[in-house]
Amino acid sequence: MSEVERLIRYCKVDTQSDPDNENVTPSSEKQFNLAKMLKQELEELGLEDVTLDEHCYVYAWLPSNVEGAAKTVGFIAHMDTAPDFSGTNVNPRIIENYDGNDIVLNEAMVTKVEDFPELKALKGKTLLVSDGTTLLGADDKAGIVSIMEALAYLKNHPEIKHGRIAIGFTPDEEIGNGAKYFDIEKFGADFAYTMDGGTVREISDETFNAASATVTFNGFSIHPGSAKNKMVNAGSIACSYQQLLPEYARPEHTEGRDGFIHLCGMQGSTTHAELNYIIRDHDRNKLEEMKGWMLKAVDFVNAMHGEGTCSIEIKDAYHNMKEVLDEHPDAVKYAFQAYDELSITPLHEPVRGGTDGAELSLRGLPCPNLGVGGGNFHGPYEYCCIEELQQAVTVILTIVQDVAKGE
Repeated sequence: MSEVERLIRYCKVDTQSDPDNENVTPSSEKQFNLAKMLKQELEELGLEDVTLDEHCYVYAWLPSNVEGAAKTVGFIAHMDTAPDFSGTNVNPRIIENYDGNDIVLNEAMVTKVEDFPELKALKGKTLLVSDGTTLLGADDKAGIVSIMEALAYLKNHPEIKHGRIAIGFTPDEEIGNGAKYFDIEKFGADFAYTMDGGTVREISDETFNAASATVTFNGFSIHPGSAKNKMVNAGSIACSYQQLLPEYARPEHTEGRDGFIHLCGMQGSTTHAELNYIIRDHDRNKLEEMKGWMLKAVDFVNAMHGEGTCSIEIKDAYHNMKEVLDEHPDAVKYAFQAYDELSITPLHEPVRGGTDGAELSLRGLPCPNLGVGGGNFHGPYEYCCIEELQQAVTVILTIVQDVAKGE
């Protein structure tokens, strides 16, 4: 089975996580369909202690074939796809020798180079795209492919020396719960990599600090014909609250190392309204500053409309994994070393998001993120460059050999 055949096979399995069921893991039972497939394939590849647990986590390990002690390196990818766009009935299409022009997905949808200029660099490559009615699922099934293909190669080439290799596939990463029940002790790695990035050049050892906020508004309803000086419209006040927050801090105005406050959900009526936010910044102090803006806006609303009109609940989600990785540099070192050996020019940038590795790093498993060749995630314009996916396989193979050497 080739990389592209394996990717198509996995992409056709619907594994969308469900943000409305986030208190249950997995949030969607259909994620077990891919998990069971992967468990069987890992067993067929001869891995040991292959396990699928009740929360839809898949674990396995490949024994060391070197004499003496060698560090255990792990590789992790998530099985779920994003709930932002349909993942049902995915119909992938191969584009060979891509000409660098716009890609017609269907009669109504075109991936325009003008909108996605990074496609210019992929001219002449082989791309996998969707038919425009679904996302593709390369996020993160391309990551799974990179790991499985590396394992298949090692099985067919026992002469390649490596230490113990730990494998983990997780559910619900897309709704922030991928590491929730991950058993680090069972996994048993000294450090690991999430194979969950874009271009294969990506090495990411820094994520956002993340929090969420729910702002609630209470109003008073009365017939609008006699509402003067009586009605308190919760929906209207909610709109005013959003306007109190700085517009420059919205995600549509940010890039690079900028943080943001993102209004990602809203509902309401005259009597009750609710705004849902995510808050992000690479600097933890700046994240706290943005929380402070939101708290002050709550105080202002209550001063205007009466105490109890507005309340806020803020929850921390994850912290920047760089705090941990700077203290445990081996994982990042081996990644850069592999890229150097393979003549891949690394793109070392912070993730404008989070990965399973962020929480795992903070729980004691150093876990930077590596790219696998995908792009335009979470929507119908998603693609995967097969040549870059193949390079991701060689990155894994190079890392495991270098770790075994202890170099």
